[in-house]
Amino acid sequence: MTQASSAPYQVLLYYRYVPIADAAAYHTGHRELCESLELRGRIIIGSEGINGTVSGSVENTNRYMEAMLADPLTAGMEFKIDPAEGHVFAKLSIKVRKEIVTLGLPGEADIDPNSLTGERLSPREFYEAMQEEDVVVIDGRNDYEAELGRFKNAICPPIRSFRDFPEWLRENAPNLRGRKILTYCTGGIRCEKLSGYIRQEGFDQVYQLDGGIVKYGKDPEVRGRDFEGLCYVFDERVGVEVNLTETRKIITHCRSCGAEESRYGNCRWPDCNEQIFVCSDCRGTHGLFCGEACREAAAGAGIPVVPPPEIPV
Repeated sequence: MTQASSAPYQVLLYYRYVPIADAAAYHTGHRELCESLELRGRIIIGSEGINGTVSGSVENTNRYMEAMLADPLTAGMEFKIDPAEGHVFAKLSIKVRKEIVTLGLPGEADIDPNSLTGERLSPREFYEAMQEEDVVVIDGRNDYEAELGRFKNAICPPIRSFRDFPEWLRENAPNLRGRKILTYCTGGIRCEKLSGYIRQEGFDQVYQLDGGIVKYGKDPEVRGRDFEGLCYVFDERVGVEVNLTETRKIITHCRSCGAEESRYGNCRWPDCNEQIFVCSDCRGTHGLFCGEACREAAAGAGIPVVPPPEIPV
């Protein structure tokens, strides 16, 4: 359960599809637990289960895992653990929602991964399956996540939200029929539903990467092989390393000069706020903007193109 590291903090990524009869009551007790352990992060609780990422001291995150594994609802739940030098979230957010992952299907057509999902593949099995002929690898995340990093030769649907997948699948189904389909996402939770939905639509060779990209990168055999770029995460780190082999490479570039750059930033024009890649040199000379129009708009509104340096205290 614990991970050997000298770092004083840990980041936990986890989920469990399990019926929760009273999500509101569970939320109240769970918030009390997290606050008592001084955890920060994002947790979603619903009638279909729990989905979360939290950060905290090693001692407190270990106590959190012990508490979760002692609860019959979440006993046996897998935690993916990353070392950290401090919190990777600014605060604790715990919300109750109808679904912990929203595919956007009508209620009666929604997918219960405990009843219908794709066959799970270990990292080694997934890597070997990617080498087969006529296999289709589908990225189950949003387009901006795939832009930062993705598996070699993967199909990355141009979607901004997970709920857009059904429409994309309907439009592309003719090109996928009769082929072996491999799905993957960050930690596995989205592909539990996505692979089940693809099966529901009449595809029979549907598989998912068990534990997602994060587990694939931690596997001692594959070590992230053939994952290109960084894995997008929804915390202050933004991108984390996956590939520890000779196949590692950065696939994103500075919008201004074209140099390799893997650090996301938001365009400084508030009306835009697009996530873009701009290297440190160009940020210092041109500012963090997606283009000249946003730079001129910011200047006209009195926003400094290049923020003034911080004054030491």
